Amino acid sequence: MSGIEKKGRISLQDLDHELYAKSLIENFSKDLNSHIYGNPHSDSTPSALSGARIDSVRERALRFFNASSDEFDLVFVANATAAIKIVGDAFRDISSTPGHHETPTGFWYGWHRDAHTSIVGIREVNSGTNRFFHSDEDVQRWIDGGCNGQDGPLGLFAYPGQSNMTGRRLPLKWSGEIRAAQTAHSARNQVYTLLDAAALSTTRPLDFGDASQAPDFTALSFYKIFGFPDLGALIVRKASAHLLTQRRYFGGGTVEMVISQEAGGGPAAWHAKKQKQPHASLEDGTLPFHAIIALDHALDTHAALFGSMALVSAHTAHLVRELHARLTALRHASPGGAPVVRVYNDEGAVYGDAATQGATVAFNVLRSDGTVVGYADVERAADKEGIAVRSGSLCNPGGMAGYLEWSAGEMREAYANGHRCSDPVQLVDGKPTGVVRVSLGAMSTMGDVKRWVEFVEKRYAEAGSQTGKTEQARLRPTLPIKSVASMVKVPQVREVVEMHNVEPLSAAKSKRRWACVRLPKLISHGNRA
Repeated sequence: MSGIEKKGRISLQDLDHELYAKSLIENFSKDLNSHIYGNPHSDSTPSALSGARIDSVRERALRFFNASSDEFDLVFVANATAAIKIVGDAFRDISSTPGHHETPTGFWYGWHRDAHTSIVGIREVNSGTNRFFHSDEDVQRWIDGGCNGQDGPLGLFAYPGQSNMTGRRLPLKWSGEIRAAQTAHSARNQVYTLLDAAALSTTRPLDFGDASQAPDFTALSFYKIFGFPDLGALIVRKASAHLLTQRRYFGGGTVEMVISQEAGGGPAAWHAKKQKQPHASLEDGTLPFHAIIALDHALDTHAALFGSMALVSAHTAHLVRELHARLTALRHASPGGAPVVRVYNDEGAVYGDAATQGATVAFNVLRSDGTVVGYADVERAADKEGIAVRSGSLCNPGGMAGYLEWSAGEMREAYANGHRCSDPVQLVDGKPTGVVRVSLGAMSTMGDVKRWVEFVEKRYAEAGSQTGKTEQARLRPTLPIKSVASMVKVPQVREVVEMHNVEPLSAAKSKRRWACVRLPKLISHGNRA
C-alpha cells in the first residue's frame, strides 16, 4: 500500500511521477542495511561493490528497453531535462569550436509543436537556424523532401514520443525515416534525432531492438515509470555518440588527466577525456550510486507486480478509454444538455488505442453557459477532496498556444498584464491560459477513474445533470479486440483484453494470473505491494 492511500488520497498525476510500491522501498532499505556502498571513484571494497552494481544496473536498464549494449549506451542523469541539456550543450560546442569540420556558426535545430519546454530551450544555445514544426504533416513533408532546409552541415531534430499535455502519441518512425531520407537524397547535411520519451515511457514499452530505426538520443525519467528513484537517463546510439563526447565541459570522473597549472608563459589548457564508453565522459562527478542501486530494486518490483510494460500499456489504455468516455458523457441540465468538460486533442488520437494515445486527458471544466471554470480552482477543489491532479500550462508552450488558440502577441500581452506560469492568471477575457490534466499509470484503477468522474459531476454539473447515467457511459472498446491484442504480445492475451467486462480476481489467486489476466486487481487500493 502506498502512503498516499493510507490517508484516503488518490493520485491522478502519473505523468509527473508514478506512485512507488511499498515493497520497493522495503527491499531497497533492506539492501542498504545489509551492505556498505562507497563512492565508485575509489578502489576500496565498498566502492568496488558500488561500481560493479552500477555496471550491472546500466546493462539491465538497457535490456528493459530492448537495447543492446553493443549498439547503445545509457548515461545516468538527474532527469529527462538533464539528458536533453547534455545533447543541446554538445551540439552548441561542436558547432562553435574552431577546427572542427562543422561550421562555427551554429547548427540547424528543429522541434515539434508538442515539445516540452526543455526541448524548446535548446534553441537558446544555438546561434544557427531554428525551425518550429507546426504539425505532424509539416514534419512529414520535410522528411519526404529529403530533410532539406538546413544552412549548415550539422542538424538536430527533437520531438516528444507523447505530448505531455494531451497524451497524444507522435510517430516513432520519424527517426528511421530521417536517416533513410538523408541517405536516399545524398544529403550533405547530417540531421540527428532527439526523442523526449519522458511521457511515452510511463505506460508504453520502448523497443530499441532495431538500431537503424532508433533515435540517436533518447531522454527519459525513471521516476515517471517506477515512482522511485529520482533518476533519469540518456540512451545514446553508439553510432552517434561521437557528437556528445566532443562537448567542451568536463567534470570529475570523466577525464584521465587534466593540466591545471600554468606552463611557461601561459596556461597549458589540456585534458584527456575517458574514451572507453560514451557514458564515461558524460557522467560528471560522483554518480548517485544509491539511487542507481534503488533502480535495480525498482526493475525487480515492476516485473513482480505488473509482468511487463505491454501489460501496463493494455491496462492504462482501457482505463483512459473509460475516463474519456465518462467525462465527455457528463452534461448539464440546461436546455440541450451542454457538456461539462471540453477535451483538447487531435482528431487522430483515439482513447483506448495505445498506438495513438497515452493514458492522459487534458480538458477544462465548463459551466452550463459555456464559460470556463479556472483550472487552478479545479485542482484546488480536487485536492480538498483528496484527489491530486495537475493543472496549468504544463511546460508545453506550443501545445497550449495551439489548442487554446493563443497567438504570440496575445501571450506577450498576457505576460505584460501579470500572467506567469508560476503565478497564473487563469482566464484572460474569458479564455483559459491552461488546462486540467488527469494522467493514469500502472498503479491506477477503475476506482480512481470513477472517483474523479463523480467528483466532477457532483461539483460542476449543474442541478439535475444529464450524464446519460454515468454507469451506462461504459462504452464498448473503441478498438476491436484484435487491435488491442496486437498491442500486447504476451501469453493469454485473450483474457487480458477481455478484462473489460469482469470483476478483479481476489487476492488469493496467483500473482502471475493477476498480471496476465486482470491487472487492475493487482494494483487495487489497499493491495499495492
